[in-house]
Amino acid sequence: MASTSLFCSNIFIPKTTKNTPPSQLCLPFPSYIQQNQYKREFHLPKVASVPYQPINYDYLEQEFNGHGVTFEEVGGSCMAKMELKNGSIATMLLPSGLTTSYKAPMWHGGKVELLNTAVSEGEFGDAVIQGGVSLNFNLQTHDDNDDEVSWSPSDWVLHNIKGNSEESIQVVLINKGPYDKIGLKYIVTLEEDGFGSELEISNSNSLPLQMTGSILSHLTVSTPEATYAIGLERSNYYSRPPIESEFILSPPDSIEEKGFGKIWKSSVKQFLPSWGTDSQNNEAEDSEDMSGEEMDTHKQLKERISLVYANAPRSFTLIDRGRRNSVLVGRNGFDETYLFSPGSSGIESYSKYAYICVGQAAVLQPIVLSPQDVWKGGAYLHNPNI
Repeated sequence: MASTSLFCSNIFIPKTTKNTPPSQLCLPFPSYIQQNQYKREFHLPKVASVPYQPINYDYLEQEFNGHGVTFEEVGGSCMAKMELKNGSIATMLLPSGLTTSYKAPMWHGGKVELLNTAVSEGEFGDAVIQGGVSLNFNLQTHDDNDDEVSWSPSDWVLHNIKGNSEESIQVVLINKGPYDKIGLKYIVTLEEDGFGSELEISNSNSLPLQMTGSILSHLTVSTPEATYAIGLERSNYYSRPPIESEFILSPPDSIEEKGFGKIWKSSVKQFLPSWGTDSQNNEAEDSEDMSGEEMDTHKQLKERISLVYANAPRSFTLIDRGRRNSVLVGRNGFDETYLFSPGSSGIESYSKYAYICVGQAAVLQPIVLSPQDVWKGGAYLHNPNI
């Protein structure tokens, strides 16, 4: 199973298995950080734990009957299937909130799967589902003792369903986190010509709340070589390691090569009291090489890339010439767009790695909510092929 990561202030906390207790998620500091002169400067944040609530299928069927949504138990999870009469279909797993499928009607009269999802065997023989559309966020605040608390919402509860199969269906999930004063809503909307994923955060706490992360969408393509991003020109981009997430679908060598090792190395740097002049110069040179301005009007995605665009338009288009279709990717509330391509080298056409991952993100700069603030941000997939 692909590893996940929680990013706390000043430290990197890897999570190796889903069964790891929260108290065991934090790695000890390196020995040179444990020296007495550093003890007062670095405090290990608490990792909040939110208990999982079992799913009552009978209640779901009775309470939300008639909205165009059906429920089914699949491998210990609940699959909620949304279906419109024009042929649009989306499926979501609970309690994870992972959208595993979005089938959209096309101009030729058929339906095409727009999301890339892969199922593999986990470490303990369980089914591991990756890809699709998922939330990948870390929230930080302080408790009553002024200790820093960090958590990533992962277990969602179905709160409400609105709409019907004639026009649109909206599924509302909630997660209160470790405190009742911080409210999270995940709103998924299926429309005749699109699919939306929106996150709403309300901070009723007396202290600020900081959020980093993204809504990740894996869009299936014939092959990255046949796929082009249109509308990103003149945007500033910054190269970053591939985002670590429980649900991100990474080529076999990408996590080890660009993920944990590189992020851990960069996170340790901030703990060191000083770096030599040569190291600083090398770091500056690397930083210059890792940023630039997008000049391609039709950016071909055949090379492996992992880029964060800081001032990209609110929407751009992905065109797949192999499948002869396109998807308009939009965002709201977020200031950044993440674009990942596994590249075409060694990737077979129409395989599990034939996808492009797009994230509406807060990676370069966190989103900060003041006390009593409410923030909304979303990712949207528009189907122009009807």
